[in-house]
Amino acid sequence: MPIEPSRGHSEGIGEALFPPSSVLRIPNLKRWGLKVSIIGATGYTGAELVKILLRHPEVEIETITSQSFAGKKISEVYPRLSTGLVCQSLDAERIASSFIFTALPHGASMEVVGNLYLRGKRIVDLSADFRLTNPLVYEKWYGVAHKKKNLLKQAVYGLPELYREKIKGARLVANPGCYPTSAILCLAPLLRYNLIKEDSIIVDSKSGVTGAGRKLSLKTHFPEVNENLSAYQVGCHRHIPEIEQELAKLAQKEVKITFVPHLVPLNRGILSTCYADLKDFLKLKDLVEVFEDFYREEPFVEILPQGCFPQVKDVVNSNRCQIGLTVDGKRRRVIVISTIDNLGKGASSQAVQNMNIMCEFEETTGLS
Repeated sequence: MPIEPSRGHSEGIGEALFPPSSVLRIPNLKRWGLKVSIIGATGYTGAELVKILLRHPEVEIETITSQSFAGKKISEVYPRLSTGLVCQSLDAERIASSFIFTALPHGASMEVVGNLYLRGKRIVDLSADFRLTNPLVYEKWYGVAHKKKNLLKQAVYGLPELYREKIKGARLVANPGCYPTSAILCLAPLLRYNLIKEDSIIVDSKSGVTGAGRKLSLKTHFPEVNENLSAYQVGCHRHIPEIEQELAKLAQKEVKITFVPHLVPLNRGILSTCYADLKDFLKLKDLVEVFEDFYREEPFVEILPQGCFPQVKDVVNSNRCQIGLTVDGKRRRVIVISTIDNLGKGASSQAVQNMNIMCEFEETTGLS
Protein backbone atom coordinates (compact mmCIF):
# COMPACT_ATOMS: atom_id res chain seq x y z
CA MET A 1 0.00 0.00 0.00
CA PRO A 2 1.63 3.29 -1.04
CA ILE A 3 1.95 5.80 1.76
CA GLU A 4 2.50 9.50 1.16
CA PRO A 5 5.07 11.35 3.25
CA SER A 6 3.38 12.83 6.30
CA ARG A 7 4.28 16.42 5.47
CA GLY A 8 2.11 16.05 2.40
CA HIS A 9 -1.03 15.55 4.46
CA SER A 10 -1.39 19.27 4.89
CA GLU A 11 -2.11 19.60 1.25
CA GLY A 12 -5.38 17.75 1.84
CA ILE A 13 -7.78 18.49 3.81
CA GLY A 14 -4.49 26.19 40.31
CA GLU A 15 -2.03 23.62 41.78
CA ALA A 16 -3.28 20.61 39.96
CA LEU A 17 -3.18 22.59 36.72
CA PHE A 18 0.22 24.12 37.42
CA PRO A 19 2.30 21.63 39.41
CA PRO A 20 5.28 22.84 41.49
CA SER A 21 7.73 22.12 38.68
CA SER A 22 5.92 24.65 36.49
CA VAL A 23 6.51 27.78 38.56
CA LEU A 24 7.28 30.20 35.76
CA ARG A 25 9.67 33.11 35.75
CA ILE A 26 10.83 35.08 32.75
CA PRO A 27 14.52 34.24 32.13
CA ASN A 28 16.84 37.26 32.33
CA LEU A 29 18.41 36.46 28.99
CA LYS A 30 15.19 35.81 27.13
CA ARG A 31 15.34 37.14 23.57
CA TRP A 32 12.13 39.08 22.98
CA GLY A 33 10.65 38.70 19.55
CA LEU A 34 7.00 38.51 18.55
CA LYS A 35 4.64 40.46 20.80
CA VAL A 36 1.42 38.58 21.54
CA SER A 37 -1.79 39.18 23.45
CA ILE A 38 -4.14 36.71 25.10
CA ILE A 39 -7.81 37.65 25.25
CA GLY A 40 -9.49 35.68 28.01
CA ALA A 41 -6.34 34.84 29.96
CA THR A 42 -7.87 33.61 33.22
CA GLY A 43 -9.89 30.65 31.97
CA TYR A 44 -8.12 27.32 32.03
CA THR A 45 -7.04 27.49 28.39
CA GLY A 46 -6.00 31.14 28.66
CA ALA A 47 -3.92 30.49 31.77
CA GLU A 48 -2.33 27.49 30.06
CA LEU A 49 -1.37 29.79 27.17
CA VAL A 50 0.27 32.19 29.62
CA LYS A 51 2.19 29.32 31.18
CA ILE A 52 3.51 28.07 27.82
CA LEU A 53 4.28 31.48 26.32
CA LEU A 54 6.21 32.70 29.37
CA ARG A 55 8.83 30.07 28.53
CA HIS A 56 8.66 30.54 24.75
CA PRO A 57 11.99 32.05 23.58
CA GLU A 58 10.54 33.86 20.56
CA VAL A 59 7.64 35.80 22.07
CA GLU A 60 6.76 38.46 24.61
CA ILE A 61 3.31 38.54 26.18
CA GLU A 62 2.30 42.16 25.80
CA THR A 63 -1.34 42.20 26.92
CA ILE A 64 -3.67 39.84 28.73
CA THR A 65 -7.36 40.49 29.27
CA SER A 66 -9.94 39.23 31.72
CA GLN A 67 -13.41 40.59 32.39
CA SER A 68 -13.61 38.89 35.78
CA PHE A 69 -10.17 39.87 37.08
CA ALA A 70 -9.40 43.19 35.37
CA GLY A 71 -6.83 45.14 37.37
CA LYS A 72 -5.42 42.06 39.09
CA LYS A 73 -2.10 40.40 38.37
CA ILE A 74 -2.63 36.98 36.86
CA SER A 75 -0.35 35.67 39.59
CA GLU A 76 -3.10 36.61 42.06
CA VAL A 77 -5.49 34.31 40.17
CA TYR A 78 -2.93 31.58 39.46
CA PRO A 79 -0.06 31.92 41.98
CA ARG A 80 2.07 29.46 40.03
CA LEU A 81 2.34 31.97 37.17
CA SER A 82 5.14 34.08 38.61
CA THR A 83 4.88 37.16 36.41
CA GLY A 84 3.91 40.79 36.81
CA LEU A 85 1.39 40.69 33.95
CA VAL A 86 -1.81 42.54 34.89
CA CYS A 87 -5.20 41.59 33.47
CA GLN A 88 -6.91 44.36 31.52
CA SER A 89 -10.51 44.85 30.47
CA LEU A 90 -11.08 43.91 26.87
CA ASP A 91 -10.76 46.78 24.42
CA ALA A 92 -9.91 45.24 21.05
CA GLU A 93 -9.17 48.66 19.54
CA ARG A 94 -6.31 49.22 21.99
CA ILE A 95 -4.54 45.90 21.53
CA ALA A 96 -1.32 46.66 19.66
CA SER A 97 0.16 43.16 19.39
CA SER A 98 0.39 41.74 15.90
CA PHE A 99 -0.48 38.21 17.07
CA ILE A 100 -3.54 37.45 19.21
CA PHE A 101 -4.87 34.37 20.97
CA THR A 102 -8.59 34.55 21.70
CA ALA A 103 -9.73 32.23 24.48
CA LEU A 104 -13.32 33.39 24.86
CA PRO A 105 -16.56 31.39 25.20
CA HIS A 106 -18.32 30.15 22.08
CA GLY A 107 -20.49 32.89 20.63
CA ALA A 108 -18.50 35.66 22.33
CA SER A 109 -15.42 35.25 20.18
CA MET A 110 -16.73 35.99 16.69
CA GLU A 111 -17.23 39.74 17.13
CA VAL A 112 -13.83 40.23 18.76
CA VAL A 113 -12.08 38.12 16.11
CA GLY A 114 -13.88 40.03 13.36
CA ASN A 115 -12.63 43.34 14.77
CA LEU A 116 -9.06 42.10 15.11
CA TYR A 117 -9.04 40.54 11.65
CA LEU A 118 -10.10 43.82 10.06
CA ARG A 119 -7.16 45.47 11.82
CA GLY A 120 -4.72 43.08 10.15
CA LYS A 121 -3.94 40.93 13.19
CA ARG A 122 -2.98 37.27 13.01
CA ILE A 123 -5.24 35.23 15.26
CA VAL A 124 -5.54 31.77 16.76
CA ASP A 125 -9.08 31.41 18.09
CA LEU A 126 -9.66 28.72 20.70
CA SER A 127 -13.47 28.90 20.59
CA ALA A 128 -15.70 26.93 18.23
CA ASP A 129 -16.81 30.04 16.36
CA PHE A 130 -14.71 29.45 13.25
CA ARG A 131 -14.27 25.67 13.24
CA LEU A 132 -17.43 24.78 11.31
CA THR A 133 -17.49 25.85 7.68
CA ASN A 134 -21.29 25.85 7.40
CA PRO A 135 -22.90 28.66 9.45
CA LEU A 136 -26.24 26.84 9.52
CA VAL A 137 -24.59 23.85 11.19
CA TYR A 138 -22.99 26.19 13.71
CA GLU A 139 -26.32 27.84 14.47
CA LYS A 140 -28.03 24.47 14.90
CA TRP A 141 -25.50 23.11 17.38
CA TYR A 142 -24.55 26.29 19.26
CA GLY A 143 -27.94 27.98 19.30
CA VAL A 144 -26.79 31.41 18.11
CA ALA A 145 -26.60 33.08 14.72
CA HIS A 146 -23.13 33.40 13.26
CA LYS A 147 -22.35 37.10 12.87
CA LYS A 148 -19.12 36.77 10.89
CA LYS A 149 -20.00 34.35 8.12
CA ASN A 150 -17.64 36.14 5.76
CA LEU A 151 -14.67 35.00 7.87
CA LEU A 152 -15.53 31.31 7.82
CA LYS A 153 -13.90 30.89 4.42
CA GLN A 154 -10.78 32.68 5.66
CA ALA A 155 -10.36 30.49 8.73
CA VAL A 156 -8.09 27.43 8.54
CA TYR A 157 -8.81 24.46 10.78
CA GLY A 158 -5.77 24.28 13.02
CA LEU A 159 -4.83 20.61 13.08
CA PRO A 160 -1.19 20.72 11.92
CA GLU A 161 -1.00 17.03 11.10
CA LEU A 162 -3.55 17.61 8.31
CA TYR A 163 -3.36 21.28 7.39
CA ARG A 164 0.18 22.43 8.02
CA GLU A 165 0.67 24.11 4.65
CA LYS A 166 -2.61 26.03 4.90
CA ILE A 167 -1.81 27.10 8.45
CA LYS A 168 1.48 28.60 7.27
CA GLY A 169 -0.30 31.19 5.17
CA ALA A 170 -3.30 31.81 7.42
CA ARG A 171 -4.24 34.96 9.30
CA LEU A 172 -7.04 33.23 11.20
CA VAL A 173 -6.68 29.71 12.58
CA ALA A 174 -9.58 27.94 14.26
CA ASN A 175 -7.94 25.85 16.96
CA PRO A 176 -9.61 22.41 17.12
CA GLY A 177 -11.67 21.14 20.02
CA CYS A 178 -10.15 18.66 22.46
CA TYR A 179 -12.38 15.69 21.67
CA PRO A 180 -12.09 16.26 17.90
CA THR A 181 -8.29 16.37 18.10
CA SER A 182 -8.15 13.03 19.87
CA ALA A 183 -10.71 11.37 17.57
CA ILE A 184 -9.47 12.75 14.25
CA LEU A 185 -5.86 11.73 14.92
CA CYS A 186 -7.13 8.21 15.67
CA LEU A 187 -9.11 7.90 12.47
CA ALA A 188 -7.28 10.00 9.87
CA PRO A 189 -5.03 7.27 8.41
CA LEU A 190 -7.91 4.80 8.20
CA LEU A 191 -10.14 7.19 6.27
CA ARG A 192 -7.42 8.69 4.11
CA TYR A 193 -6.56 5.23 2.79
CA ASN A 194 -10.16 4.01 2.60
CA LEU A 195 -9.61 1.17 5.07
CA ILE A 196 -12.81 1.39 7.15
CA LYS A 197 -16.55 1.55 6.61
CA GLU A 198 -17.52 5.17 7.10
CA ASP A 199 -20.87 4.36 8.71
CA SER A 200 -19.39 2.09 11.39
CA ILE A 201 -17.39 4.58 13.46
CA ILE A 202 -17.90 4.74 17.23
CA VAL A 203 -15.92 7.20 19.36
CA ASP A 204 -15.91 6.64 23.13
CA SER A 205 -14.07 9.44 24.93
CA LYS A 206 -13.26 10.21 28.55
CA SER A 207 -12.14 13.66 29.68
CA GLY A 208 -10.82 15.33 32.79
CA VAL A 209 -12.93 18.01 34.45
CA THR A 210 -11.01 21.01 33.11
CA GLY A 211 -12.62 20.27 29.75
CA ALA A 212 -15.79 21.83 31.17
CA GLY A 213 -14.05 25.15 31.78
CA ARG A 214 -13.57 27.16 34.97
CA LYS A 215 -17.16 28.31 35.43
CA LEU A 216 -18.79 26.81 38.50
CA SER A 217 -21.50 24.19 38.00
CA LEU A 218 -23.08 21.34 39.93
CA LYS A 219 -21.87 18.84 37.32
CA THR A 220 -18.22 19.68 38.02
CA HIS A 221 -18.62 20.15 41.79
CA PHE A 222 -16.05 17.97 43.61
CA PRO A 223 -18.54 15.65 45.38
CA GLU A 224 -20.31 15.04 42.06
CA VAL A 225 -17.14 14.16 40.14
CA ASN A 226 -14.99 12.45 42.75
CA GLU A 227 -15.20 8.61 42.75
CA ASN A 228 -17.59 8.81 39.81
CA LEU A 229 -17.69 8.31 36.05
CA SER A 230 -20.59 9.57 33.98
CA ALA A 231 -21.65 9.89 30.36
CA TYR A 232 -23.09 13.21 29.24
CA GLN A 233 -24.59 14.82 26.13
CA VAL A 234 -24.87 11.34 24.61
CA GLY A 235 -25.48 11.64 20.88
CA CYS A 236 -25.83 15.43 21.04
CA HIS A 237 -22.42 16.79 22.00
CA ARG A 238 -21.39 19.94 20.13
CA HIS A 239 -18.15 18.37 18.94
CA ILE A 240 -19.99 15.84 16.75
CA PRO A 241 -20.35 18.11 13.69
CA GLU A 242 -16.72 19.20 14.00
CA ILE A 243 -15.48 15.61 14.03
CA GLU A 244 -17.79 14.62 11.17
CA GLN A 245 -16.78 17.63 9.08
CA GLU A 246 -13.08 16.77 9.25
CA LEU A 247 -13.55 13.03 8.82
CA ALA A 248 -15.68 13.70 5.72
CA LYS A 249 -12.83 15.68 4.19
CA LEU A 250 -10.51 12.74 4.74
CA ALA A 251 -12.98 10.20 3.37
CA GLN A 252 -14.19 12.53 0.59
CA LYS A 253 -17.74 11.55 1.43
CA GLU A 254 -20.25 12.09 4.23
CA VAL A 255 -19.30 10.49 7.54
CA LYS A 256 -21.66 10.01 10.49
CA ILE A 257 -20.33 8.84 13.84
CA THR A 258 -21.62 7.67 17.19
CA PHE A 259 -19.92 9.77 19.85
CA VAL A 260 -20.23 9.25 23.61
CA PRO A 261 -18.24 11.52 25.96
CA HIS A 262 -17.65 10.77 29.62
CA LEU A 263 -16.50 12.83 32.58
CA VAL A 264 -13.86 11.18 34.76
CA PRO A 265 -12.35 12.35 38.08
CA LEU A 266 -9.13 13.72 36.58
CA ASN A 267 -8.05 17.34 36.34
CA ARG A 268 -6.86 17.05 32.76
CA GLY A 269 -6.40 14.54 29.96
CA ILE A 270 -8.48 12.71 27.35
CA LEU A 271 -8.55 9.06 26.35
CA SER A 272 -10.53 8.24 23.20
CA THR A 273 -11.28 4.72 22.01
CA CYS A 274 -12.41 4.57 18.39
CA TYR A 275 -14.02 1.51 16.80
CA ALA A 276 -14.60 0.91 13.09
CA ASP A 277 -15.23 -2.02 10.76
CA LEU A 278 -12.48 -2.77 8.26
CA LYS A 279 -13.43 -3.01 4.58
CA ASP A 280 -10.92 -5.82 4.12
CA PHE A 281 -9.06 -7.92 6.62
CA LEU A 282 -5.70 -6.43 7.54
CA LYS A 283 -3.12 -7.76 9.94
CA LEU A 284 -2.30 -5.62 12.94
CA LYS A 285 1.31 -5.37 11.75
CA ASP A 286 0.17 -3.80 8.48
CA LEU A 287 -2.13 -1.31 10.20
CA VAL A 288 0.59 -0.23 12.62
CA GLU A 289 2.84 0.41 9.62
CA VAL A 290 0.10 2.53 8.01
CA PHE A 291 -0.09 4.70 11.15
CA GLU A 292 3.68 4.91 11.52
CA ASP A 293 4.09 6.04 7.91
CA PHE A 294 1.21 8.53 8.13
CA TYR A 295 2.66 10.23 11.22
CA ARG A 296 6.36 9.59 10.56
CA GLU A 297 7.28 13.29 10.28
CA GLU A 298 4.95 14.51 13.03
CA PRO A 299 6.87 15.70 16.10
CA PHE A 300 4.00 15.32 18.55
CA VAL A 301 2.30 12.08 17.48
CA GLU A 302 3.72 8.79 18.74
CA ILE A 303 2.49 5.40 17.49
CA LEU A 304 3.02 2.76 20.15
CA PRO A 305 4.32 -0.74 19.35
CA GLN A 306 1.92 -3.65 18.91
CA GLY A 307 0.36 -4.67 22.21
CA CYS A 308 0.99 -1.28 23.85
CA PHE A 309 -1.76 1.23 24.57
CA PRO A 310 -1.57 4.84 25.75
CA GLN A 311 -2.43 6.19 29.17
CA VAL A 312 -3.30 9.71 30.18
CA LYS A 313 -0.50 10.23 32.69
CA ASP A 314 2.12 9.92 29.96
CA VAL A 315 0.83 12.94 27.99
CA VAL A 316 -0.43 15.33 30.68
CA ASN A 317 1.25 18.77 30.59
CA SER A 318 2.48 18.16 27.06
CA ASN A 319 1.54 18.64 23.41
CA ARG A 320 1.90 14.92 22.74
CA CYS A 321 -0.62 12.48 21.32
CA GLN A 322 0.02 8.78 21.84
CA ILE A 323 -1.84 6.21 19.76
CA GLY A 324 -2.13 2.44 20.14
CA LEU A 325 -4.25 0.06 18.11
CA THR A 326 -5.35 -3.51 17.70
CA VAL A 327 -7.54 -5.64 15.43
CA ASP A 328 -10.52 -7.74 16.47
CA GLY A 329 -10.02 -10.45 13.87
CA LYS A 330 -13.30 -12.26 14.49
CA ARG A 331 -15.32 -9.13 13.78
CA ARG A 332 -12.87 -7.58 11.29
CA ARG A 333 -12.84 -4.45 13.42
CA VAL A 334 -10.01 -2.03 14.23
CA ILE A 335 -9.76 -0.42 17.66
CA VAL A 336 -7.64 2.72 17.99
CA ILE A 337 -6.91 4.46 21.29
CA SER A 338 -5.42 7.91 21.70
CA THR A 339 -4.46 10.06 24.67
CA ILE A 340 -3.88 13.80 24.78
CA ASP A 341 -3.94 16.55 27.40
CA ASN A 342 -7.22 18.39 26.85
CA LEU A 343 -5.56 21.69 27.85
CA GLY A 344 -2.44 20.85 25.83
CA LYS A 345 -2.75 19.21 22.43
CA GLY A 346 -6.51 19.62 22.88
CA ALA A 347 -6.28 23.39 23.31
CA SER A 348 -3.45 25.71 24.34
CA SER A 349 -0.24 23.94 23.36
CA GLN A 350 -1.78 23.12 19.99
CA ALA A 351 -2.58 26.84 19.66
CA VAL A 352 1.10 27.60 20.26
CA GLN A 353 2.07 24.92 17.74
CA ASN A 354 -0.14 26.74 15.24
CA MET A 355 1.49 30.07 16.12
CA ASN A 356 4.92 28.54 15.55
CA ILE A 357 3.86 27.38 12.09
CA MET A 358 2.22 30.71 11.18
CA CYS A 359 5.27 32.68 12.30
CA GLU A 360 7.83 30.29 10.79
CA PHE A 361 9.35 29.39 14.14
CA GLU A 362 10.61 25.87 14.71
CA GLU A 363 7.37 23.97 15.25
CA THR A 364 8.40 22.46 18.57
CA THR A 365 9.64 25.73 20.09
CA GLY A 366 8.36 26.18 23.63
CA LEU A 367 6.61 22.82 23.49
CA SER A 368 9.33 20.23 23.89
